[in-house]
Amino acid sequence: MKNDFGNTYGYDFYKKPLFLFGLTLLLVFFAFLLDIGGLLAGVAILVLPFLLTYLYFVFSIPKTGLIILYIFNYFVLGLTRYIEGVPLGLGVDAQFFIIYLALLYQSFFTKVPWKNAKNELVLLAFIWYGYVFFQLLNPEAASRVAWFYAMRGIALYMLFTIPLIFIIFNKRKDLNLFLNIWAILSLLATLKGMMQHFIGPDPWEQAWLNGGGDVTHVIFGKLRVFSFMSDAGQFGGAQGHSGVVFLILAFHQKKSIRLRIFYAVTGLLALYGMMISGTRGSIAVPLMGFALYFVIRKNLYIISAGILALIAVFIFFKYTTIGQSNYTIRRMRSAFDYNDPSLQVRLENQRRLASYLSARPFGGGVGSSGNWGMRFTPNTFLAQTPTDSWFVMIWADMGIVGLMLHLFILFYIVLKSSYIIMFKLKDPWIKAQMSALVCGMWGVIVASYGNGVLGQMPTGIIIYSSMAFLFLSPKFDKIAVKENLISQKV
Repeated sequence: MKNDFGNTYGYDFYKKPLFLFGLTLLLVFFAFLLDIGGLLAGVAILVLPFLLTYLYFVFSIPKTGLIILYIFNYFVLGLTRYIEGVPLGLGVDAQFFIIYLALLYQSFFTKVPWKNAKNELVLLAFIWYGYVFFQLLNPEAASRVAWFYAMRGIALYMLFTIPLIFIIFNKRKDLNLFLNIWAILSLLATLKGMMQHFIGPDPWEQAWLNGGGDVTHVIFGKLRVFSFMSDAGQFGGAQGHSGVVFLILAFHQKKSIRLRIFYAVTGLLALYGMMISGTRGSIAVPLMGFALYFVIRKNLYIISAGILALIAVFIFFKYTTIGQSNYTIRRMRSAFDYNDPSLQVRLENQRRLASYLSARPFGGGVGSSGNWGMRFTPNTFLAQTPTDSWFVMIWADMGIVGLMLHLFILFYIVLKSSYIIMFKLKDPWIKAQMSALVCGMWGVIVASYGNGVLGQMPTGIIIYSSMAFLFLSPKFDKIAVKENLISQKV
């Protein structure tokens, strides 16, 4: 029987022989795949609709891909404990590729503002990647495969992320969305860390610990919390970063009480997550981050109060034994002890590296040290000498030339951003947002001497995005000032 008014509903398709025949063929095809591919094929079939939906949204609105990438970036390394045998880290590369492919596709139908990426920050990213790329010619390099894996976090993600911000994520509402997504992810990371701290690791996490993770993550019977990140060092650094950014935002947020409370809770919990990570070097993130904040505020009262607060924190950890019975405080206090055995081992490793690298100004090749070195060239000197630091790793892999170039780029970005905030920006909220970003970034840069935090997930992509927003801030400020003048006239 035909529908009233000639309308066609979903169930009407089942009455058509051609549709039923096509559906039967599709089911037979899926059954065949399951028969020859087993569980992996079944998972692929289940994932396929989500993948198609993802592609549809990214090709329709490319910035959707960047939003999903921020979320994926936070969870991807933790997921490797639950999903074995799948190179999930390459999913980040795949998403970058899809986003740029979507932009190329859109350029056939609409005007994509590629020219927005024509600026000094993108140029710096290209220069840095260029140096890393030519490391392929380094005669000291023992593995080109190691180069491919290691260069992604060192330079490729910086080169991919920064232009995308300028092209498709370049509005004030995009900045606000970025901060809110980051805050939610940071809260989830701390909550997961608290579960590990108070309840204990889940079975998959325990299996990871039993497989060797406990060597660095169970100290004197106490778990160094790692949340859903690669390790406790990354968790501590990332949460210290979040703590600085969101506490500064909470201090300056005047218009929305709810948002102020949200940022304050996020910042405080993030610092708590940093503490339970047991990562001593991460304490440099809030110390140095807030130190820069006090300077760029250009307020004598704030600078004086801030210096006194930092001195008080230093004295508490360095010269007192208050709270020594608490493991977390005791662990953090050891970061201020120059005679700490762990620190002495690190210094000895650096002396050995200095001797080895004195005749190698371009280093031993990207991917020669650290985890990648142990994976691809385990019998070499650089692989067997722990770097324990982002900058020491850069030095080992790319020599003093690469380290100086890397430091120049980072210092240039921090100094120019600070100058813009101090002398160019007029809108209070834009200035507060940029202050939070540059102070958090500076804290991570300093802390990266003690831990390999800077280019690792999730911190790396967030830092690179922050750089782009900092260089976009004059544009945001002009718009905000105009809007304020219009509202005053009305």
